[in-house]
Amino acid sequence: MALEDAKNMVDHAFTREDLKGPSFENTFGGATSFLRRRYTKDLSGADIAVTGIPFDQAVTNRPGTRLGPRAVREASTLQAPDAPYGWDYDALSELAIADYGDLAFDYANIPAFPATLTEHIKGILDQDVASVAIGGDHYVTFPILKAYAEKYGPISLLQFDAHTDTWADDDMDRVDHGTMFYKAVKSGIVDPKTSVQVGIRTTNEDTLGVNIIDAPTVHEIGPVETVRRIKDILGDRPVYLTFDIDGLDPAYAPGTGTPVWGGLTSAQASRMLRELAGINIKGGDVVEVSPPFDTTGATAIAGAHVATEIICLLGWNMKKNG
Repeated sequence: MALEDAKNMVDHAFTREDLKGPSFENTFGGATSFLRRRYTKDLSGADIAVTGIPFDQAVTNRPGTRLGPRAVREASTLQAPDAPYGWDYDALSELAIADYGDLAFDYANIPAFPATLTEHIKGILDQDVASVAIGGDHYVTFPILKAYAEKYGPISLLQFDAHTDTWADDDMDRVDHGTMFYKAVKSGIVDPKTSVQVGIRTTNEDTLGVNIIDAPTVHEIGPVETVRRIKDILGDRPVYLTFDIDGLDPAYAPGTGTPVWGGLTSAQASRMLRELAGINIKGGDVVEVSPPFDTTGATAIAGAHVATEIICLLGWNMKKNG
């Protein structure tokens, strides 16, 4: 069946009629929407909207993450024909997933960018559809969190990262990918007591009360125990999951702007994401994939897998809640 379908499918991102189901289009050809989902701005009947945020004007080191959404979409074509591994349901067949395209913004008007992104995400949430964003540098999570906090109230943040991104910065107009969670906590949109940062391996003395499970601890206790601790902290509160690809060790994700050794392995990350099934996740993102420094495509592949796992986590709750 799949072989016969592959002979007939082309540009499934535009020609498919349904938001559900696998795609057997040749992985090396065609329009590269995320998981070959249909490109559409019409979210009628959709459960999840995937959207790209090609922004990297907030970086402190190497640029290039503006090209991340395009690379992650291309990498995701490898996953489009099959049910995501390790889950007891097929998210691609059971969830209505749309590729909502990229955020449109004026690259030369950086001060206007945050509000533009917040409105973009609100446009998805207002239709009772969850968003999965592909960055872009990590600053993009801050405007997204504003939209989620408006809908759900102060939210719990589950962050996979090498850096806390809570360095002090009281200028709310600065656009910086290392200080936005300081601002998120200080402005009350993130609850630090029920938030967790995983994989941290850089020094920041003041973490604002956010719980930290650093990379050495994950290596010592393993992914299953790590997730047990995460779930104890999160409880049943609404959660936003953000995955900075530099949470992975550079051996697994070299294509990123601020790589730090000693990080998570891809095996640890995949196990943790699947063990997180049941958290009250409302949305998520994967950020900091920088294709110019990704000579093999491994980082984009990792980013595509992370985004797919976030979709599976969202779908787990949708399935459970009927």
